[in-house]
Amino acid sequence: MPEGLGRAIRETAGDIAALLRAAPGTSAPVPGSLWTVGEAAAHLALANELMADLVSGRERPYGDGTPGSLAAANARALAGFEERRAEPLATMITEQAGLFLDAVERAASHAAAENPPLVTPLGPMDPATLGSYLLTHMLGHGYDLARALDQRHMLDRDRVLLCMPFMLSVMPRVADPAATAGLTARYAVRLRSAAAFGVVLADGTVNVTPGPPDRPDCTILIDPVTFLLIALGRRAPWPAIARGRVVAWGRRPWLAPRFPTLFTAP
Repeated sequence: MPEGLGRAIRETAGDIAALLRAAPGTSAPVPGSLWTVGEAAAHLALANELMADLVSGRERPYGDGTPGSLAAANARALAGFEERRAEPLATMITEQAGLFLDAVERAASHAAAENPPLVTPLGPMDPATLGSYLLTHMLGHGYDLARALDQRHMLDRDRVLLCMPFMLSVMPRVADPAATAGLTARYAVRLRSAAAFGVVLADGTVNVTPGPPDRPDCTILIDPVTFLLIALGRRAPWPAIARGRVVAWGRRPWLAPRFPTLFTAP
């Protein structure tokens, strides 16, 4: 996996566990969600277990990748898992993150030809991209838990940049067909103090490139943490634009506020 990803997974799981262990209880509501702290933590524990199984090569059907199917799979999983106490969930979150990393290390010891793509709820992935997915998922829900418990969140630039392999791989899959229909545009997205990537839309297709496209219509400069929070639906774009955390220029700069509406948060 990329340098630092394993450490970021362990540390993020540990940060979430510390939040839960210091909480006065798990019945508080999560802002912007129908879940309580206990339900969000249970979801994280189950999701980390799912990821550990997937990276071990065990197939675990979990929806078809659409938001509705994933929500339904989450509801079924929570209905069959009654634990809502902080300590057992904190332990499960960290243990399953560790099992995930152990499985990645075992897979890395085999020849690449022996490691077919892993089947995940959001399409086939290699272990590194799945690790990026795991980190992204924990950061999104860890942010929710921190808000619910009125504590500092654990997102930072370095962790967000480790999420980008997953984010770039999944963007075409989570593009909203209604929002992208009829749109022709060439975006360059630059994360502050990091590399840029490109998103080219034409004829209803979405193509994501590891570098900016030639002659972009709109270049967006954005703080990495702000990017991830907007991409995951945790923050609205307009307040970030008003605070100067998002800047746009180019031949069609008015396309910038439209960019986050083109995708459904994974």
